Amino acid sequence: MSEERKPRQAATVILLREAEPKGFEAFLTRRPDDMPFLGGLYCYPGGSVSKDDFSERIVRRCSGLAPEQARKIVGAVFSPRHALGFWIAAIRELFEEVGVLLAANAGGERSLNQAQLARLPGKHKALLEDSLSFADLLESEGLLCDLSRLGYFSHWQTPAKTPQRFDTRFFVATLPPEQTPLPTSYEVAHSLWLTPDRAIQLHERGELPMIFPTFASLRTLADFETLESVSRQFGIERPFSSKQR
Repeated sequence: MSEERKPRQAATVILLREAEPKGFEAFLTRRPDDMPFLGGLYCYPGGSVSKDDFSERIVRRCSGLAPEQARKIVGAVFSPRHALGFWIAAIRELFEEVGVLLAANAGGERSLNQAQLARLPGKHKALLEDSLSFADLLESEGLLCDLSRLGYFSHWQTPAKTPQRFDTRFFVATLPPEQTPLPTSYEVAHSLWLTPDRAIQLHERGELPMIFPTFASLRTLADFETLESVSRQFGIERPFSSKQR
């Protein structure tokens, strides 16, 4: 009898933007074929929760959600600070994989200024090279993780017999209008924006391979007509218009 592997805690972000002439689109990324987990499949940006994601240092660089509130959402099995780590990991992974940063200035401004946006590519490169930590990035720019931009969406766990197991919290967020996701990165071979209905159609035709949690989330989103209705349902604070092209 094989020993059941303990799943690693993880977080992923379903990034959305408004579509023309109506509706909204989700951002899907295809993992490189040689990746041991989800290789060649389409999914959302995300990854494992690390200890740094719920350290006292990083928790001080957060706004929009209290640790106790996070614990009520994900369960009392976690400490308040550990629970908040799912939100922080989601924001960190989104930035690491596709360069989108859900942050606010410490003074209360909820959009990045032009100077900060211009420095983001260099900060992203340094983060991937391990010459800069995520906490270093936030502190150097005077930024806070804006946890209110993430709506808790769902919870999935990989089957017990799979080689790599993850206990993943799915979040939903809208794309900040001043930012654009990277089309490729170290963990992204290809990316695209699709309406949920279109993504489901392509999957059913065998043209968009994905695992069931990805499909299930798209099916849930397909029941919403507007991005505003998604934001209301999942409690996302949107202090700006999400229209962009």
